[in-house]
Amino acid sequence: MVVHLVSDSEDSDKFEWDSDGEEGMSFNAAGAGSSAPASRNIDVPGPSTRVASGYGKAGPSASVQEYVAMGFPEEMVLKAMKDNGDDGADSLVEFLLTYKAIDNDPSVDNGSAYGCATQAAEDSDDDILENWDTDNASERNKGPAFDESGDEDFLHEMAQKDEKVEYLVNMGFPEDEATMAVTRCGQDASIAVLADSIYAAQTAGYGYCGKSSDHEDNSYGGRKKGRPGNKRKRKRFGGQAQGSREPLDSDDEPMPLPNPMVGFGLPNGSTPVNRSLPGQAIGPPYFYYENVALAPKGVWKTISRFLYDIQPEFVDSKFFCAAARKRGYIHNLPLVNRSALRPIPPKTIFEAFPRTKKWWPSWDPRRQFNCLQTCVASAKLLERIRTALTNSSDPPPQRVQKYVLQECRKWNLAWVGLNKVAPLEPDEMEFLLGFPKDHTRGVIRTERYRSLGNSFQVDTVAYHLSVLKDMFPHGMNVLSLFSGIGGAEVALHRLGIRMNNVISVEISEVNRTILRSWWDQTQRGTLIEINDVQTLTSERIEFYMRKIGGFDLVIGGSPCNNLAGSNRHHRDGLDGEHSSLFYHYFNILETVKSIMQRL
Repeated sequence: MVVHLVSDSEDSDKFEWDSDGEEGMSFNAAGAGSSAPASRNIDVPGPSTRVASGYGKAGPSASVQEYVAMGFPEEMVLKAMKDNGDDGADSLVEFLLTYKAIDNDPSVDNGSAYGCATQAAEDSDDDILENWDTDNASERNKGPAFDESGDEDFLHEMAQKDEKVEYLVNMGFPEDEATMAVTRCGQDASIAVLADSIYAAQTAGYGYCGKSSDHEDNSYGGRKKGRPGNKRKRKRFGGQAQGSREPLDSDDEPMPLPNPMVGFGLPNGSTPVNRSLPGQAIGPPYFYYENVALAPKGVWKTISRFLYDIQPEFVDSKFFCAAARKRGYIHNLPLVNRSALRPIPPKTIFEAFPRTKKWWPSWDPRRQFNCLQTCVASAKLLERIRTALTNSSDPPPQRVQKYVLQECRKWNLAWVGLNKVAPLEPDEMEFLLGFPKDHTRGVIRTERYRSLGNSFQVDTVAYHLSVLKDMFPHGMNVLSLFSGIGGAEVALHRLGIRMNNVISVEISEVNRTILRSWWDQTQRGTLIEINDVQTLTSERIEFYMRKIGGFDLVIGGSPCNNLAGSNRHHRDGLDGEHSSLFYHYFNILETVKSIMQRL
């Protein structure tokens, strides 16, 4: 196996192609070099409750300036001290290192890491359950006592929220969607605005309900006022104009999402959808593009228009595993003769993690997790949930149940003990996403969560790619853009498709390390790594293609930072700093298609 690391230098003539090791390498089908699909270990450990805690207290002498002198910004130190509370100095340092790691990651646009802590629930979430904290043992079997004016305000707020959720449910909306709409839009939003929010989320993306002045009309989904820079032109790969395709008008209707979100067919014997591809999309190479399904208005119509007007295939991975993951895929792959990976992964929480069933309360109806995120709930929130339940009757009052369920759904918490919830561990997320055990092990937990939260769901992608197995019995050459931790590569490997050469483009050093480590242990082909998609010029592409004989598959999913999430200031669609990298995917694909015609 030969692994190459290619720098960002444009001087492709200095690249040395080394294939000496391939002929001299023995291949053991039962060993690490096997290309047979990996077996799935169903008997995995249930979610654990490991949380970071300090071993000492930060004394009075541990001032802000001491940590500033260590190189941390003062704002970051103040935020970390607030989140750390009374925990020890070790815990405070861990907060600071976490914030700094998030701030330094160029692939993530979360604003200031210490302004919006990725690893912890917001302070307001932590404070809500403080009303149930008590040291009075005689009160432990009674319902929560509300003596303070703040408690009355909280009860009023919860009652107002429950009333609006109930009203929306009576209108025919699902309770979970009604609850999320109230959470997104706020307690003061009108029923009309909340209803529009649900409709918009179903058809276009996660909504934002702000003040009416933020929109040109008062309805949710109304056209936002333009911000400077939104109309800036995207430069084509190689410095030319952006092709003949004109951007869609912002007033175009959003692309409707199917319900249920099953794509062009599931691996259950159902007949796949018939489709005819436009002439431009036919022919080498095969290509596969992925991004979040719930994107702002007009995004998927624009993506579809650039990618030869191919209809997106919207799929929720809850039909392939025990966690939801709503994604859109545009590709020119055949739809017939698809096959699912074996063994079939568990599709419920109890099947995936049997030990949780012992502790799962009857009032928690969840049987699947929501979309796996890049962050987890704080230890403080977990403790307050435990205290609230311990101090409540059995079963807890409805308001306690509703709040706990809301947090469990939001943070994908699992029951691991009596009145005890915990976030999923990284190895459990690996299992749900179809990666081999310990795939991301070796990097800090914060990075593991972020890398997994941004990855493919392997079983879903493998189902689509399975049609390639019989087409390429001697292996494939793959151009993997925005590779992440290698979801596409793992899918091909588990399908038994040999990868002769892979050009992988990924900006995150952590992700490149994870992919390279997996490749060394499982593959015999050549992996060439490039740091930045923006440095992959047409000259470099042609150089690689002539060396390996072209690409059989171009696969990837550009960043969704500006497409998903509740922060409207970053939801700039394809005009956003990160999500605009989609245009590089399109331009690179166009370049590959053009060169393939000349080879």
